[in-house]
Order: sequence, then structure tokens, then C-alpha cells
Amino acid sequence: MSDALNRRGFLGLAGGLGLAAVAGCGSGGASGSAAGPKAGGRLRAVFAGGGAKEVLDPHVQSLFVDIARHKAIYEKLVELGPDLKPLPRLAEKWEPDAQAATWRFTLRDATFHDGKQLTSEDVLYSLARIADPNTPERVAQSSLAALDLKRCKAIGKRTVELVLTAPNAEFPALLAGIGTQIVRDGFKDPAKPVGTGAFKFVSFEAGRSLVANRYDDYWDGAAKIEELQILSADAEARANALQGGQAEYANEMTATFARTAEAGKTVKIVAAKGSTTQAFVMKVDQPPFDNPDVRMAFKLLADRQRLVDVVLAGRGVVGNDLFGKGFQYYPADLPQRERNVEEAKALLKKAGLLNKEVEIFTSDASAGFVEAATLFAEQVGEAGVKLKVTTGSAQTYAKDLLSKGAIGSHRSGAMPIPQYVTDRLLSKSPFNVTHWRRPAFDAAFAAAQVQTDEAARAAKYAELQKTLRDQGGILAWGHPDFLVAVSAKVQGVQAVPPNTLDSGRFDKVWLA
Repeated sequence: MSDALNRRGFLGLAGGLGLAAVAGCGSGGASGSAAGPKAGGRLRAVFAGGGAKEVLDPHVQSLFVDIARHKAIYEKLVELGPDLKPLPRLAEKWEPDAQAATWRFTLRDATFHDGKQLTSEDVLYSLARIADPNTPERVAQSSLAALDLKRCKAIGKRTVELVLTAPNAEFPALLAGIGTQIVRDGFKDPAKPVGTGAFKFVSFEAGRSLVANRYDDYWDGAAKIEELQILSADAEARANALQGGQAEYANEMTATFARTAEAGKTVKIVAAKGSTTQAFVMKVDQPPFDNPDVRMAFKLLADRQRLVDVVLAGRGVVGNDLFGKGFQYYPADLPQRERNVEEAKALLKKAGLLNKEVEIFTSDASAGFVEAATLFAEQVGEAGVKLKVTTGSAQTYAKDLLSKGAIGSHRSGAMPIPQYVTDRLLSKSPFNVTHWRRPAFDAAFAAAQVQTDEAARAAKYAELQKTLRDQGGILAWGHPDFLVAVSAKVQGVQAVPPNTLDSGRFDKVWLA
């Protein structure tokens, strides 16, 4: 462990803000080498950390650094491609029945780090472990709640049949969600991880580091690097470590750092353009945002381009009050919402909110939160409403936002749009920060998911998203680039959205 990182105290906070994932590594792509990949060496990757909250259990994760560590050691049946569509991983293929209610997954010929062959029983055990009601902290419980585990079964050693309580044409994408890794049948002790991933566990210290070595029998080809260290540090420490040669990869860097780094020759910036979402979220069941006129007024007061230019230093695109711009199912034909102060004033006057004070709850848990809230307060002030900026704890902000503040700061990484709706916008969603609870919306979403025709499903999703844009509590003002910084000697880094197969993936990276 470097002295520089130890001095910084490993205090940075990640994740939880919409379960955003890590970004940036994979085969080929943005920084290839004419000489070809080289084997050997140690790579030190630095992520924002969570201190004692960091965990080794792959089914209990919300921090970026946890997700990166679990990805090195474990794998999922399915991952997401750069277009957020599902790709085969431990499952080499799958096939639904005509109703998309029963799915058969065929497994790859893969082995765990102790030499045991991957089988259907491992899959069934993993899913049962995730669903265990005695451990509600397992993050995929809600997204996989439709699994009828009593009817799921092994069809031989390498085929597993998964049965749902209701049809869902998006089911494979749910298996690519956070916290869905496959563990060995009988896995009990997360402190002794044994997975099928590209790296084998060596050591772990919460708030500091994970050390892992290359697994030579990895089914997708042995990693190029010999040793991987995934370290925890705050934003300043990540920058200092990379520039000082004490790390080779730094995750989630600021636009300010990127601008400085690009002026030199020792650090490269890899940017996944517009691949995350920044928003203000209004609780639709709390005053004053239980009034739809107030919600619309605040949406009309946002100077989105100004927020992108100032808070993101221009590294992003404006939002349109919806998650996932450019992703599959995003309704690109909706007109861009423009600023209209006079219309907003009329709505606020009608609601009796002129010359009143509203508190916005934010935190420095994610880069730009406080700056965006402060700038937005100025914009709202032009309409005669005082927006008071209150900051909370960075370490507990994600949880606090569920109950605190009528309006707050929100950020999400990349995920399929149906997954975002499942996690955040249904009546029983665990991360429903806007408190959008509409039984009719839930029913319409369920009806869309049973559509096996993709075009028909997309049309229904578009209708739902128009409802969210016009009536919901999400003021999505921008889609920032996701910025990763690497040493000039690191090769194989991909500019891909976070939460996808090649993000935070170090088995295809090498050192020149």
C-alpha cells in the first residue's frame, strides 16, 4: 500500500447514489498498443471508498469499490453490453417459452478457483441466497422477486430452468443487475471468496485494499496482469496517486481533473460520453412537490445548459427529465424541455409558493452535487422562491435521501431503463427517492414487460416515460461523461458506460 494513499485515509464515498457502477476497462478500444498485449506486472486501481462499509459479500454491494472487487473475483450469468442490452457470460445462451415466463439457461464450461466445475446447482443456490428473506440487505432481492424458486430446477449439470411468477421479457437483463453474482453451492463465508472470475482472492482490508492474483484457468482467457490491487481513496487522493505513480487507474474523476490531466503526458482520460444521469429529485407526496404545478415549475426553471457548462465543465449533455438518454427504449422523439421563467412564475403563484422558502437536501457524496444545487438555487430565485441548500453526510446520503428533503440531488450510472424503473419508480421499489407510487403506473409497466414483441414493448415503455417526464418527480438536468483516468502505460481501456461488461474489467488490461 502506498504511503500517499495511507496518508489520505481512504475516506472517499462511492456508489449508492442510484447504484451507479464503475467504468472503463476492457479489451482493445480506446488505448491500444501497436506492440500488442504484454503479460505480467501489477495494476493498482483506485476507487472512491466507504471505509468499514466495504464488503466482500457479492450479494451485498452498493459502493463502486465493492462492485469492482466482486467483478474481479465473481461473475454473473449475464452482463450488459455497451448498448445496455444483455450479453452471455456464465450463461452461454438462454431461451424463453412463448410467454417469457419460463427461461432455460445453458452454462459455460467454467471452473471455480478451487477447481470445482460450475453447475446448475451453483446457480440455484446463488439465486436462493439472494432471495433469502432473512438477509434483506441483498440488493437484487427486489429485481429478482418474480423468481418462483420452488419451481426452478436443474436440467442436467449445465442447464437450469428458471420460472417466473409473471412473464417478463426483460428477465435476462435483470440477471445482469448489481448483486447477482454466482457463488458456489454451499457458499457460507464471504471472507473466503471463491468465484469463477479472472482473479483469485489473496487479501482484503475494508476501507483500504483488495489484492488478487491472476486465475490461469479462467474460461475467457487468463488476464494479462499478474496482480490486481483495488484500493480505496477520496477524489484528491486518487488524483495524487495517479499523478505520483502510485496507481495506474483512477475511477470517477472530475471534469476539473480531466482538464488538468489532458494538458500533460503522464495521464490519459477515457470518457464514456453522456453515460450517467444527474438530477434533482422531488418527493411527489410531500409539500410543496405534492402539487404537480410546483413540480412542473421547477422543471421549467432549470437552465440545463448552464448547469452542464458550469457543474460538468461542459463534459456532458443536457437532460430532458428522464433517465437514460440514448439508451434502449429512451423516447428520443419527445421535445426538449426549455427554460420558461414566466410560465414557472405563473404556476408558482397559482400554488401560493412565491416568496416562500424551500429546502434542497444535498451532499458532497458525488462530484458536482453541491455545486449543482447552489446554481439551481440561483435559477429558482429568479422566479421568487428561495431554495435553501442543506448538506448531509456523504457516507449516509444515499440512504438519507429516501426519507429526508422534499427535493434532493440524485445521480445514477448506466443501467437498462426497465431496471431503473423497477428499482426506483414502482410502488414497492427499494430506491424510490421521488416517492412516485401509482398503482396504475405499476400495472402498465407490468403489462409492458409481458410483451414479447420488442417494438410493442418499446411503445408501451415510451408512453410510461412520457408520463414520468410530465408528472413525475425527476428533474434530470444533465447526462455527464463518466471519466476514468489511467497512467500512460496502461493499455486496453475502453470508453464504455458504467455497469456494462467492459467497465471496471481488468482482465483485458495490460501494462506497456
